[in-house]
Amino acid sequence: MAVNAIDVTDLTIAYKDKPVLWDVDMEVPSGTLMAIVGPNGAGKTTMIKSILGLIKPAAGQVLVYGKSYAEQRHLVGYVPQRGSVDWDFPTSVLDVVMMGRYGALGWLKRPGASEHTAALDALDKVGMKSYAERQISQLSGGQQQRVFLARALVQDAQLYFMDEPFQGVDATTERAIVILLQELRSAGKTVVVVHHDLQTVPEYFDWVTMLNVRRIACGPVGEVFTDQNLRKAYGGKVAFLSADENEKNGKH
Repeated sequence: MAVNAIDVTDLTIAYKDKPVLWDVDMEVPSGTLMAIVGPNGAGKTTMIKSILGLIKPAAGQVLVYGKSYAEQRHLVGYVPQRGSVDWDFPTSVLDVVMMGRYGALGWLKRPGASEHTAALDALDKVGMKSYAERQISQLSGGQQQRVFLARALVQDAQLYFMDEPFQGVDATTERAIVILLQELRSAGKTVVVVHHDLQTVPEYFDWVTMLNVRRIACGPVGEVFTDQNLRKAYGGKVAFLSADENEKNGKH
C-alpha cells in the first residue's frame, strides 16, 4: 500500500495556553495537490510550520512519508509567505534561487556550474530567466513570488509546502503558478498550499483540508468541499456558495 506523503495525528498546538490547532488529524496521499483553507486565525500557517518542525506541538505526531520530518527533510521544499522575507537585502535573483541548493550542498561547499545551470533552468520555468542578475529589491510582488517558486524548484523535492503563493500577485503570475503546481503533481510530487480564494479551490486543487482550529474536513475536493463544511469552517459567514445552492435560494 502506498505511503501517504503526510500523516498528522492528534496534533495540538497552543500559544500561552490558547489552542491554535486542536486535536487535528490530516492525511495527504502522495501525488496530490492540496489546499488548506479556513478563516483568519484558523491555524493554516501554523499547520505547515508544525509539519516542518518550526513549531513544537503540545501533543500529536507528524510523519512525512512514514518517518519523522527530521529524517525526511531532504525530500521537502518550502515557500514561505512573501511578506516574511527582507526583499531589500542586497542580493541577485540568481543567488536567491541558488540558495535552494544549499541543503543538498551543505553550507560550506560553494555552488558550482551544475547548481548555476539548475537555478537558471528553474528561473526559465517561472518566466524569470532574463531577471537573473537583477537585484531582488527591484522586483514586483508577482516577480518575487516567481523567484520564490524557482528557489523551491531547484531543491527538487518530493513534497512542497507553499504559504499563500497567490497572495498579491497579478492574474498572469497566478496562472503561471497554477500551471507549475499542476506540472509538479503530474511529475508525482505532492504540493500543499495555504490558500484563501475559495472560488478557485475546485479548479486548482484535487484535495482540500478545511481548518478552523479543529479539522472540519479533509479529502478529495469533490467530496468534502461542500456548502455544509464551508459553513462549519467559516461560522456561516461565507460568501461562497455553489451555483446549485444559489439557485435553490433563488439567487442567480
